[in-house]
Amino acid sequence: MIGLGTYAFFWQHSDRAAEPLSLRGAFEATRALGVELFQICDYAPLEHLGDGDLRDAAAAARDLGLRIQLGTKGLTPDRLERFLALADVFEARLVRSMIGGPDGIPPLDQAETWLRSIIGAYESRGVTLALETYEQVPTHDLIELVERVGSENLGICLDPANVVARLEHPAVCVDECRDLVVGVHAKDFAFRRRDGWVGFELTGAPLGTGLLDYRALRDTIDPAERGIDEIVEHWLPWQGDAPTTLNLEREWTRTAVDYLRSIP
Repeated sequence: MIGLGTYAFFWQHSDRAAEPLSLRGAFEATRALGVELFQICDYAPLEHLGDGDLRDAAAAARDLGLRIQLGTKGLTPDRLERFLALADVFEARLVRSMIGGPDGIPPLDQAETWLRSIIGAYESRGVTLALETYEQVPTHDLIELVERVGSENLGICLDPANVVARLEHPAVCVDECRDLVVGVHAKDFAFRRRDGWVGFELTGAPLGTGLLDYRALRDTIDPAERGIDEIVEHWLPWQGDAPTTLNLEREWTRTAVDYLRSIP
């Protein structure tokens, strides 16, 4: 299923917007595009909501016909326990996380110990934990960690755009992770010359227009056949002013949804 994530509303949620978009506003914008899945990912206000506000947010999603996923960073047992409890509130069946969190990147042995201590709780509640590919951790280390723990409720959130920053090729990342993928972050990227032609910048691009071969990713992973959700995100640079940036962010989201729907 195609979904949107909070990173598709990055600037609209930010304090650079004259009226930052609320979580409910993002839910409503998602449904306006005919999308039925939303991933609340790295959304700091979520962790500061009281029980009543959390129940209200979950009810708002249900009223709009939205299925919810959650996302955080880090593998400490207290953090993963907290997000498992939030998953209960939102009836979420997937929590995305990353090996590194607020306290840095743990050694693989420590990460494995933490995961083994909590993954049974995820299994018993029917929630999948998806660890994301990103530039701070080699993809082969991530794969090794997931395979060592060996749970059907632990897999990989595939985001091949991230690994470019550590000089891994996106296509290699996709191929190596293919059997362990349980979720996808769909965003495109491009290199652009800096002013004066001195060096390059790695930035986002509308999905389907950049360097990521998303059709090949689809062919390799086969999300529809395997029931893997594709969550739209962006790396949209600030465009100099809020109206221009926010309008372009909305345009990129529509483009991404249309592109994903257009692929056979």
